[in-house]
Amino acid sequence: MINIDKLTKRFGRVDVLRGVDLHIARGHVTGLVGPNGAGKTTLMKTLLGLIHPGSGTISVDGARIGIGDDVSHRVKIGYMPQIARFPENVSATELFAMLRDLRGNPTDLDDELVTTLGLEAQLDKPLRVLSGGTRQKVNACLAFLFRPQLLILDEPTAGLDPLSSAIVKDKILAARAGGTTVVVTSHIMSEVEEVCDDVAFLLDGVIRFVGPVRELTSATHQVNLERAIAALMIREVA
Repeated sequence: MINIDKLTKRFGRVDVLRGVDLHIARGHVTGLVGPNGAGKTTLMKTLLGLIHPGSGTISVDGARIGIGDDVSHRVKIGYMPQIARFPENVSATELFAMLRDLRGNPTDLDDELVTTLGLEAQLDKPLRVLSGGTRQKVNACLAFLFRPQLLILDEPTAGLDPLSSAIVKDKILAARAGGTTVVVTSHIMSEVEEVCDDVAFLLDGVIRFVGPVRELTSATHQVNLERAIAALMIREVA
């Protein structure tokens, strides 16, 4: 589904991505993990086409992403940023309608999360008056709304209460069962362990491990993913 080959990106004198090679299988949930400053956000934004790489190639479902290339692949992607910045004066209902219009008013929508997250009573309120957690629920609804083939979720449960967090994680697993490819970033390793098939560990702009979660815990002789990632970080820094 996603092929990344020798991807680099520099901001000024800082090399943020330094030859990233990564293959993400169709229908899998892959956790992109690493410490702050590892390059995770830059990699995700490059995948979305929001940042142009310095060199290397990246393709989604066979479509190459880059300057002047075909952008039709974007219709297949659902994105949930860690912090959603919405127009302050519109309501969630108006926001959904605007995005439906931009997408050509498709009829096959997945608005299940509106109900399961209990958003009905909040839909007609200006987004500026909603709490951070409620905005995050709107954020989640938008990511799944158009039944994307690829979901890119940046800290999807940040700011959510335990029930809402469980609902979103169940939705991720249901999407995987339906054949959707999912990329998740999270600093909560138990969450990654719960929903992800594979994990890609990024450190200093380089992928240091990619493979099944159980393979990493076994290779590092650790009891869980958090301990395994910590062991990798200690080994790589040493």
